[in-house]
Amino acid sequence: MTTTFCFILSIISLCSVTLAALPTLHVAPTGRDTANGGSQTPFLTLNKAVEAARATGSKRIILHSGNYPLRAPIVLTSLDSGLTIEVAKNEKATLLGGKLIGGWKQDGKFWSADLPKALNRVWDFRLLVVNGKWKSRARYPEKGTLTHESIFEVPWMSTTGGGWKRPPTDDELTHLKYKTGDIGDWLDVNNAEITVYHMWDESVVGLKANDSAARTLTFTNPGGHPAGAFGVQKYVVWNVKEGMTRPGQWYLDRTAGKVIYWPLPSEDIRTVKVWAPTMETVITINGSSEKPAENITLSGLNITLTNTPMKTGGFGASAFQGALSLSNTRTCRINGVTIFNVAGQGINAWGCKDLQIENCLVRHVGASGIKAEGENLLVSDCLIHDNGMLYPSGIGVMISGKNSILQHCEIHDTPYSAVVGGGENARYEYNLIYHAMKELHDGAGIYVGFNKGMIMRGNIIRDIDDTGGYGASAYYLDEQAVDCLVEGNLSVNVSRPTQNHMARNNIIRNNVFIMAGDSDTSWARCSGYTLEHNIYYAKGAITLRYPEKGITSMPKNIIYSAAGKVESETLFDYNGKGKQPFVAKDGTLLDDPLFMNILKGDYRFKPRSPAIKLGIKPLELSKTGMLTPKPADK
Repeated sequence: MTTTFCFILSIISLCSVTLAALPTLHVAPTGRDTANGGSQTPFLTLNKAVEAARATGSKRIILHSGNYPLRAPIVLTSLDSGLTIEVAKNEKATLLGGKLIGGWKQDGKFWSADLPKALNRVWDFRLLVVNGKWKSRARYPEKGTLTHESIFEVPWMSTTGGGWKRPPTDDELTHLKYKTGDIGDWLDVNNAEITVYHMWDESVVGLKANDSAARTLTFTNPGGHPAGAFGVQKYVVWNVKEGMTRPGQWYLDRTAGKVIYWPLPSEDIRTVKVWAPTMETVITINGSSEKPAENITLSGLNITLTNTPMKTGGFGASAFQGALSLSNTRTCRINGVTIFNVAGQGINAWGCKDLQIENCLVRHVGASGIKAEGENLLVSDCLIHDNGMLYPSGIGVMISGKNSILQHCEIHDTPYSAVVGGGENARYEYNLIYHAMKELHDGAGIYVGFNKGMIMRGNIIRDIDDTGGYGASAYYLDEQAVDCLVEGNLSVNVSRPTQNHMARNNIIRNNVFIMAGDSDTSWARCSGYTLEHNIYYAKGAITLRYPEKGITSMPKNIIYSAAGKVESETLFDYNGKGKQPFVAKDGTLLDDPLFMNILKGDYRFKPRSPAIKLGIKPLELSKTGMLTPKPADK
């Protein structure tokens, strides 16, 4: 053996020993930051453990059971590349971006705690958690919405067309005129916040003034759209005493410097734990384009309590940070993380490559559950529910970029779209989606736009009500969706199973669309669509609306209306030329597909089904939804 080769072997051996000797650092609520982070002498805080990992070269930090209130967010950078932060096996560790509120005193039927920093908005929050439960803010009116009188009749030209035909003025973006009797001099503008509803998003604004003579509110911050845009004239007032109508509600009295809470009958204010957020993000992984943060893994953590500033969030409430925020990362992994009771996004990632988000639970969030942009993104086996609790434009999962994949997720109870996507070559496969579009309009279970080569396959979307406006659908291909495939999906109890707008050269194939009442499907301003081997089944009437070149091929579909009414309408731009009886051709049939048992959700075909003769394949949905057990609701 040569001397040079022996030297190389000795160097390799030395490196192996050095790497093996790198310590695993431990963190526990009983620890001390003056300790060395060993298993018997853990650190008290994760911040200290990260600092020690950088100093020692350690690449593993283990958190042990307990709560970890943070004084500042955890910030990881390219210096932490290769680091894993995980929770010890069978243990539970929670990072909290807030602090406890104490010193409660009875205040009539309510209880209050002094918060001097609320007087000048040094501490200003929109989320209160009591014994681990998200508590409702004071709301006026208690249910439903108020109707204002502001009007904005400027046409919307579409996103591709540049938005509004003329830009709104500052005055239009900062004022709302209310109806007589809805609001009076009682309104404390220092406390009140307003949600002004639009079509697919909202503006959350503070108030500068209330001119009761002119019945006009002046906002502290501009809205994303003017009040009255799209013909929507709805709004709600938050955080005022007049909205305290039932136990379990609260408001922040900035005028008096107090937080006010009305306990539930089962709650003893002397023993409950009341938390409020103090920061906008809990963990941040920030790289740069020159030095991305690489190979960082977060596993098993619980993350809770974040705040949002007073500003309008825009589409998807995108302006807000995530409780877990990532930027300019490479090959990072988020696994088994639970994020709950946060005011902004659950996870917000941008500029990321090869990011994996798997087996995570994101629930009770103010904005979107997961918002991710980048390349080769994977969101898999995640449960996302009850998002948009402060900002109804919040989306279950918003994913965009190149080659992104959303698969085997369960998403439910969201006020707007469950999924929104864009980019190139995206795949949305085997997801279970229900109870979306509960407040806003012009969205879907899965909505895509500006997307080329996208595939939707094997998804189940069910039970989405149409709340008006521009409507709600199951599968929506919007502006600039090109060369996309919608295949092997199921839609149940969604009156618009597919919606299509300004999209072209897309294929809708071998899907089953079940409607409990009437069904209305549109291809406005579309071209070059192929519809083949689909089943449209409705108890009521079915209407298909499309321009002359909107659907160029429609072979071997089954379109069945139990009411015996299938119609089509030729569109010119957005206007129809009048409904006509649908004329079936190219092997398409107006016949009962003869499902085995539609009431029990058995969509296999009976032996004499015409679907079998047409070569329509039964849906294979056994893989739809989460493959692993649902994450524990920790």
